[in-house]
Amino acid sequence: MKVFNTLSGTKEEFVPRGNEVKMYVCGVTPYDDSHIGHAMSYVIFDVIRRYLQFKGYKVKYVQNITDIDDTLIDSAGKLGSSVSELAGRFTDSYFEDMDALNVGRVDIYPRATEEIDKIIEVIDGLIDKGYAYPAGGSVYFRVGSVPDYGKLSHRSLESMMAGGNVEFGKEKEHPLDFALWKAAKPGEPWWESPWGRGRPGWHIECSAMSLKYLGDTLDIHGGGQDLVFPHHENEIAQSESFTGKKPFVKYWLHNGMVQFGEEKMSKSLGNLITIKEALTKHSADAIRIFILNSHYRSPLTYLEESFEAAEKAAERLRQAAQSEAGGEKGEGRIDVDTYRSQFVTAMDDDFNTARALATLFDLAREINRAVESGYRVASAQKMLIELGGILGLTFKPPGKPVIDAGLVARIRGSVYQELNRVVTAEAAQTAEELIEELISLRNQLRQDKEWQLADIVRSKLDEAGITLEDTPKGTVAKYRR
Repeated sequence: MKVFNTLSGTKEEFVPRGNEVKMYVCGVTPYDDSHIGHAMSYVIFDVIRRYLQFKGYKVKYVQNITDIDDTLIDSAGKLGSSVSELAGRFTDSYFEDMDALNVGRVDIYPRATEEIDKIIEVIDGLIDKGYAYPAGGSVYFRVGSVPDYGKLSHRSLESMMAGGNVEFGKEKEHPLDFALWKAAKPGEPWWESPWGRGRPGWHIECSAMSLKYLGDTLDIHGGGQDLVFPHHENEIAQSESFTGKKPFVKYWLHNGMVQFGEEKMSKSLGNLITIKEALTKHSADAIRIFILNSHYRSPLTYLEESFEAAEKAAERLRQAAQSEAGGEKGEGRIDVDTYRSQFVTAMDDDFNTARALATLFDLAREINRAVESGYRVASAQKMLIELGGILGLTFKPPGKPVIDAGLVARIRGSVYQELNRVVTAEAAQTAEELIEELISLRNQLRQDKEWQLADIVRSKLDEAGITLEDTPKGTVAKYRR
């Protein structure tokens, strides 16, 4: 079994340091609903954990929750909410999304605000060893004190400076030094520390949590490619400096990014597709197939057509797994061990889920052919379900889509804007109530013979996967996947 290690830039044989694989993946900053980019990363590492367990490894999997952060503070201020309330609401939303995608819960979800003592302990140790220094109530890490800083991103200090990833500040000894502890600003949450009231920096929390729950050296550290620099680079510098240069991570695994056209999907660019929004149109199996049909290190381009193809693919697998297994002839036609071997060979090659999925489709095709020829296929179906389960597929038929009330509320606002009408306060709370309001609005426009305006309502809902059908008993909303 080989994995691609970002640190070495090569595929390496996977040999964990002990009997238990210690695995840490950077978690969410819960200031908004999770999007397809989050889904990509957490589905991939869910599959990696499942496959390691299939191979017989015991896995201890930790994923942090960054519940204090500049972005959270800014968002809470704009929404008139407390940071803790906002973080709690979207942490719950994140777990709902992961459950809906059949992403298994990890062993520990440490939260930054609950790990302040450990964070202060690590910062204090870095100061004692000369790797960090207090200044103006904050504490900064001395990047220049680490000769191999940049070894993960394969960059020199000079190229980092030239690349513009620099925060200038009068308190810092060097422009690339980064904050371990941030002095409190008016109105921000704070904790007492030896350096005054403040809060942890983003990078230090992951080092503190991984050290506390997994020890000095991890087997696998994962995350998106956008975290290689500076986040993971800084994690290495902090952690290895604190532990006396013990290797922090043996295998660094980074997934590619989801793109919307030529751009990375991100909130700042306004091109996010939330997981909840995607689930209004597509089943969880289809979303997983969309993600896993490319190699995890490759970028993934969001196309609605690709999701539709994935939905059809999920249905083909489902039909093969659930078709009538009985027949007059025996089961010898399909050599299930060959498919199992092909699946394992694919996954042993740096978790090549695209090739593994291709094996499942080949097996499904053989099952269908065998059924048509009157053979029994129970053992082949069992193998299909077992291997598909490693990829997190459920083979369940899609139920009624979950319609996101927030999405429908945004549609409502867009409709009123196009109709040049004042958006009244929303008395309705559920998605169904909001849809009924829009149906009533459309019916009134039709009665007034405002056909073009009525079509605006229909087209806006249609864009979100909600089709309006006019029947003798009235207008009915149907939800597409």
